[in-house]
Amino acid sequence: MKKAFGNAALIFLVAAAATMTAASADPQAAKPATLGQVMPDFKLLSAQGGEVTLSKLAGKNILLIFPRGLAGEKHWCHVCNYQYADLAELEKKIGFRKAQNLEVLFVLPYDRTMVLDWVDKFADQMKDIEAWKNPPEADKLDEKGKARLDLMRNSFPQKYLYEKGRVPLPFPVLIDEGAKIAKSLGIFTTEWSGSKIDQNVPTIFILDPKGMVRFKYISQNTFDRPAAEYLLKFVEFIGK
Repeated sequence: MKKAFGNAALIFLVAAAATMTAASADPQAAKPATLGQVMPDFKLLSAQGGEVTLSKLAGKNILLIFPRGLAGEKHWCHVCNYQYADLAELEKKIGFRKAQNLEVLFVLPYDRTMVLDWVDKFADQMKDIEAWKNPPEADKLDEKGKARLDLMRNSFPQKYLYEKGRVPLPFPVLIDEGAKIAKSLGIFTTEWSGSKIDQNVPTIFILDPKGMVRFKYISQNTFDRPAAEYLLKFVEFIGK
């Protein structure tokens, strides 16, 4: 009786191990990411072409960003584009990816057509920001207008302007069609920060070269994003 039970238990454990191995081998079988544990693997197409498999980046630090995306019907969140531009310009200036053995990934929860529209609208988004920061007759604004102006200038301190169709895209912009990865990570929503639309709750992960989640940040509102310099300081910290 005991022997039969032992054999049955052994068969169960082997079967369970095989199931777990199969699940871990499936790059779309992502699960919630936990600090101190390895980030679930995934494979996604890139807007720039080709595909990116997270596990194939083993050996590098990873700055994994899930921007909000849409902030309303046919209205992209400007903070997301600025966040990308901020990192892109910093990469151009100091080459932090090579210096810190780092890759940066942006993951949008839409199909290819929508992600390419996000790219296409990038230059327009930057122009909008500059217009908000420099309104006509700024000295005549009422208290509410002045408060908004201060918010814009504090939230978007740098000036980034690009020609349409010539936006630098050094980091893969990944296509999470159907929001499969965002949903599995629990960061996809249809109502957030005052808008009812399919969107990510802006979330940032930093992974070490073993793929372990060392940093996890979930925004409380659309302007609540860690600065690029802060994130790079953290990458530097975990590398020591």
